[in-house]
Amino acid sequence: MPVLRVEGLKKVYGSGELALTALEDVSFSVDAGELMALLGPSGSGKSTLLLCIGLILEPTAGLIVMNGREVYHDGWAGIDVRRFRRENIGFVFQTQNLIPFLTAVDNIALAMTLNGVRDAIARRRARDLLDYLEVGHRANALPAYLSGGEQQRVAIGRALANEPPLILVDEPTSALDTERGMKVMALLKRVAWERNSAVITVTHDERMIAGFDSVYRIQDGRLVIDPHVVAKAAGPAGAAT
Repeated sequence: MPVLRVEGLKKVYGSGELALTALEDVSFSVDAGELMALLGPSGSGKSTLLLCIGLILEPTAGLIVMNGREVYHDGWAGIDVRRFRRENIGFVFQTQNLIPFLTAVDNIALAMTLNGVRDAIARRRARDLLDYLEVGHRANALPAYLSGGEQQRVAIGRALANEPPLILVDEPTSALDTERGMKVMALLKRVAWERNSAVITVTHDERMIAGFDSVYRIQDGRLVIDPHVVAKAAGPAGAAT
């Protein structure tokens, strides 16, 4: 069973003569342990798609099934969207968005305490995650005293805090040189494989394509498989090409 299955997703901004279709008939699936790339130029619809599957932006039509549960079917499917998002989706933002007055360990622990985990347990798990991401020695540092790469690893730790089946990553290598970008991609690949999570990465960084299990491109709001890589076929069946 795929972690995420999307069928016929559509998003329209505005109405009437001012209507703008950002997504049209988007269908794909992603499995546990899979690292998927979503490429496209500015304005292609990739950010809109990320917000829709992240349950932040409500689509106009279509189907979203996550971990076997229908969460959207031409409308929210009777779920507490905020709670479901906290428990099932991890986000790594382009700008990290770490809370500046909290240490690295507290930034990660907060994500768990918001889900009802006791503080002592949350902090212990947070330290374990920092060790896993090889920044355990920076646990008590504030974000301002962390390097860009360290901040990114803390942000990934926060996304992993509640052990979500789906992790969404926005432009993780845009400000990095090739060597550092490849290290980030290797880390995301490791996270997908070892934590058994589906990881979807929005990027326009063509240098990193080889590191992904599947690559899709958005063109004018429609999803297509990248013709230069071996990728899964779009659609609910997810059959290999």
